[in-house]
Amino acid sequence: MQLGTRWQAGQTPHRGVPAELHVIIAELESAHPGAQSWTLTWLEGRPRCALQCEPGCAGCAVQPEPVAVLADAPAAGDSDADDDDWLS
Repeated sequence: MQLGTRWQAGQTPHRGVPAELHVIIAELESAHPGAQSWTLTWLEGRPRCALQCEPGCAGCAVQPEPVAVLADAPAAGDSDADDDDWLS
């Protein structure tokens, strides 16, 4: 389990925020100069940063692009290829 945290807009992002999001966070802060704070949460093991903006602002959220997950398909002629026949 990973706990989230908050930090003030304009400050260095929390150490739990991936470096790939730092540039996007800076861009959103400059686009929303009245923003108050960021909230870091974790959803299915992935970080999500949400900006609490000034009243009337819909807010913004950033997270890394999902990583493609490839299933390990058995190779042709693999003796384990039929091990899951009982699932059918």
